[in-house]
Amino acid sequence: MRIVIDYRPALRARTGVGEYVHQTVRAIATSDGQDEVTLFTSSWADRPPPSLSAEFPHARVVDRRIPVSVLNLLWHRVERPSIEILTGRTFDVAHSPHPLLLPSQSAAQVITIHDLHFLSHPERTSREIRRDYPALVADHARRADRIIVSSQFGASEVAGTLGVDAGKISVCRAGVPGWATGLNGGDLDGYLLFVGTLDSRKNIGGLLDAYQQLLSRRGNVPKLVMVGSATAEAAEWLERIEKPPLAGRVEHLGYVPSERIASVFQGARMLLMPSFEEGFGIPALEAMAVGVPVIAGDRGSLPEVVEDAGLLIDPAAPDALAAAVERLLDDPTLWENLRRLGQTRARLFSWEQTARDVRHAYELAIAAHAHRH
Repeated sequence: MRIVIDYRPALRARTGVGEYVHQTVRAIATSDGQDEVTLFTSSWADRPPPSLSAEFPHARVVDRRIPVSVLNLLWHRVERPSIEILTGRTFDVAHSPHPLLLPSQSAAQVITIHDLHFLSHPERTSREIRRDYPALVADHARRADRIIVSSQFGASEVAGTLGVDAGKISVCRAGVPGWATGLNGGDLDGYLLFVGTLDSRKNIGGLLDAYQQLLSRRGNVPKLVMVGSATAEAAEWLERIEKPPLAGRVEHLGYVPSERIASVFQGARMLLMPSFEEGFGIPALEAMAVGVPVIAGDRGSLPEVVEDAGLLIDPAAPDALAAAVERLLDDPTLWENLRRLGQTRARLFSWEQTARDVRHAYELAIAAHAHRH
């Protein structure tokens, strides 16, 4: 099978979509060499790391120095130039890791839709996404030969909101990272941990409200460590943690690369993930794999990922989050039970299975494309 994947989301800090793209490619491109995998990258400033070819020995990297904004405008609004022209190759499958098609002359087209947050809250997205995604996603979803989502929640949302046949949607869940294999982490004397981009969808304000409640009523509250890149809207939260009563009690580490994230999880007492919406929720899975109990929002895909291996709370109620944290602080037996349950549940998720699911989605896309043409 000749596959081309738009690798651009993984060029910079690999959070969320970028990590999903990188790990899926790694599993497909290093499996047994049965497929011809081309990774397409394009940026004016960001180049693929020299280690990429060594990491993916069965993949070919095609890098073009075209600004991301320029190429996206051409692809989204003109649907030119085709991926065949840009790479000088032909393909059986062209995979876009975001909701809009990768223009192709003859390949079956696959798109990935992790969530539809850009429809429900366009004001929280970038200017380019606001410009293109809401206007084009329904048409591109109907034209795609296959749609990949990372959760059953995502499948239901895409089918119901965009009006596409549920039969053309493939659920390909994320997997446990390699760095978590064999780790037996979690620290009963550790800090409270948040991992994720600092934006409104992650409910940073509610997280800080809950933590402030804890500080107001008990003296033995562990430090809160926040890991993740700050968006433009994060300024108010970053300013807030520099003032009493949060000053000195909340630490923002910024983005932490994958080669250092293991130590961050290992030192944590629990992961707090009170998101309003998640397409999957990779940090929750990472925490469970390492042995860090999880408290997560009861919305989006998080209940599907965590199930009974963590505590689920209403993200709109900071007092519910504060109460759940207190339960884990005061009950070491519950902490140990959730730690064990999380590790057991995490074993059900692997990037190798993700790759098998994605490859099957490619086969279905090729069959659908042949039928339509």
